[in-house]
Amino acid sequence: MTDDRSPAAADSTGNVTVRRAVEADDAALLEIELTAWDGSSGFPSLTSGERSQFFNERSGPDAHLVAEADGEVLGYLRLQDKYPFPEGSGVLAINGLAVANNARGRGVGSTLLKAATAEAGRRGARKITLHVHATNAPARRLYERHGYTLEGTHHREFQIDGEYVDALHLAKFL
Repeated sequence: MTDDRSPAAADSTGNVTVRRAVEADDAALLEIELTAWDGSSGFPSLTSGERSQFFNERSGPDAHLVAEADGEVLGYLRLQDKYPFPEGSGVLAINGLAVANNARGRGVGSTLLKAATAEAGRRGARKITLHVHATNAPARRLYERHGYTLEGTHHREFQIDGEYVDALHLAKFL
């Protein structure tokens, strides 16, 4: 990739490559979005109903890194400025990371996180933050392996499937 918004020369691991999303990825990313989450990792209300598009006005292709192999979209990571004001510049937020069910265990999540770190460095960020459900142990382990540490716990933040779920705030300093 040659444009100055490319994620650090398209990071790759094995045959998994990361690139910036394009409009043509919409259907594949929507399919991942609607099938990758469950009550332990996401919000059931956001994956039900009649969604017909992945991208929206607030979160377009430029906010997404896409993992693919052999032309197949395997996952995405949404990386956005956390704050809309100058005092918060340099802090990015991962506002979603999902891997297709048939691509799990292939290092796709790790590849996306490495690409996000490279992209954050390219943008001059000092910190990346994210939220994860306390019930999502696999994601928590993944983030910890990539240097994310707990900054805070939002107790009983969500009620999912009749149970209260804590939201964990993790961060990585660059």
